[in-house]
Amino acid sequence: MAGHGGAWKVAFADFMTALMALFLVLWISAQDQEILIATSRYFQSPFKAPLDNHSGVMPFNSNKQTTSTGSQQGNEKELEKNKQIQLSFLNSVAADFYRLLHLDQSLADKPIDVQVTSDGLRVTLFDRAKRPLFAPGTTEFTDWGRYALQSLAWTIDRHHFRVTIDGHTSLAPSAGNENYSAWELSADRANASRRSLVHYAVDPNYIERVTGYANTRPLPGVKADSDSNDRVTLSLTLTPKPKDATAAFLPTAANLNTPALPAEAPPTGDLPAKASPKI
Repeated sequence: MAGHGGAWKVAFADFMTALMALFLVLWISAQDQEILIATSRYFQSPFKAPLDNHSGVMPFNSNKQTTSTGSQQGNEKELEKNKQIQLSFLNSVAADFYRLLHLDQSLADKPIDVQVTSDGLRVTLFDRAKRPLFAPGTTEFTDWGRYALQSLAWTIDRHHFRVTIDGHTSLAPSAGNENYSAWELSADRANASRRSLVHYAVDPNYIERVTGYANTRPLPGVKADSDSNDRVTLSLTLTPKPKDATAAFLPTAANLNTPALPAEAPPTGDLPAKASPKI
């Protein structure tokens, strides 16, 4: 007996190992298809275990994200969604404005150019010889100029854009007055645009800045003396109205159901002050 005193321990250990193996087989057989596949892959390649998603009963998260991180990601997704909604809204406003003026967006020398920016629109009104915005060398609007400003004022007032106005010229004025340079002309035309917007519909508090740049900022790739540089540029921003935070307007899925612009352009005659066209 003394020589065989430890044999039963080896046999018992083998028996327990067999029971554990049987238990593991029965446990694995009772799992769902996903765990079965993961277990099979593990035994096929134990050093490349599939731990990206699940390796057992409990989910495995290699990133160990906290609740706050998940909340931040949710906020980022919401901001991205709102940004996409805003860009879609701005594109629709630009298209409606072209339609209101019966302009083809694809024309190379169109009298008005509308570009969508990250927070609004950039509207450029050109004073070209074929379709002038102003009478030559003056700040007096042509019939077309008054109609364009009238339509733009209605759009600004409707959507509560904040406005900055920049005046530009191609060359110095042709008049013989040495004291009236391109600086005065560009600034006066920008101010004339401001007065026109306020006259037709726009709240003066929406106008943030009026600037004249003379001929110091020609368009890229355009000759300095080109009439394309005679222009007024208005930057329209979708942000809260100054001195009135409750007037904030950020387009979302809930407030984009606004009435469409009229199918026909409004009459070219001047509208009464502070009045917008009826839909």
